Amino acid sequence: MNAVQIRSAERALSAGTWLIVAGAMLYSVLTVTPLAAQHTPDRWAWTAPILPLVVDAAVVIVVRLDAVLARLGGHGGRWPIVLRWMTGCMTLALNVADSALKNDLVGVAVHAVAPLLLIVTAETGLAYRRAIAAAVTRLEAEQRAERQARERAAVERREAADRRAREEREHAALLLREQREHEAQLAREQTEREEAARRAERAEREARERAEREGRERREREREQQQRERERIEREAAQRRERERLERDAEARRQEQERAERERRERAALLAAGPVNVKLPEDRARAVVQAAFGEGLAVRAAAELCGWSVGWVSARYTEHRDGAGFVLEGASS
Repeated sequence: MNAVQIRSAERALSAGTWLIVAGAMLYSVLTVTPLAAQHTPDRWAWTAPILPLVVDAAVVIVVRLDAVLARLGGHGGRWPIVLRWMTGCMTLALNVADSALKNDLVGVAVHAVAPLLLIVTAETGLAYRRAIAAAVTRLEAEQRAERQARERAAVERREAADRRAREEREHAALLLREQREHEAQLAREQTEREEAARRAERAEREARERAEREGRERREREREQQQRERERIEREAAQRRERERLERDAEARRQEQERAERERRERAALLAAGPVNVKLPEDRARAVVQAAFGEGLAVRAAAELCGWSVGWVSARYTEHRDGAGFVLEGASS
């Protein structure tokens, strides 16, 4: 598998994990809230959803940080394991408690599905992420080894070329010495001068042709080597640009997810205060109404949360709907 396939597998694992976590959280809130309301004084019954939300928030923290540590190849020690299993057991106990108190074994089995699936998914996702991180490390090591092997081969080719050039220079010097010896011999032996001159001329011509042929071959090899080097540099530059683009895309997605999560937490914080008996200040009331509109609450529920009239809240809802329609119209155009 290449890096793109590994990242695709990581995205599929992350999306599936968060889908299961979100479904388990929603099911847990809907299941545990009535049980908590039954065992809470009437005046504090509105706090019943807080308990499942706190437990589920711990689950989200565990899943998120386990994913980060697994990607970095780290290990958080014993406490993350304790928190992961403690939250899982708490979620399981809270979900099956109502059916267990009623001796409803079928209800216990049905309500245990989501918590058990959440626990197993958290453990399995952590194992998958660690395996993927190990595979990525191994793949990078193999690529680094291949690159080093190519560099060593290039060095060896350069050394071989230098060795051939040195041998050619030594051969040319040897030919020069032979030529001088022939000339000395021709000087001493006048009768053999013409024959020796012809031999020397023939040898020189052959040497020149051989030198030119070898020079052409050497230049051709150098051009081929330069062409391969340019192709390698261009290929590495293209790979580097692609990696940078993917890193920028991943950073943009991460910032968008963080912004959406931050807005969701802010809306949850505004709505967690519950109904009020007095009118909130207008700026805070507008923030509460906007959060209620984003969560899809009814107008009357939003009016109870901010203490303002239903008509005023309905007017704010109308403003938000008009604003959302304007944004959608602009995006479609």
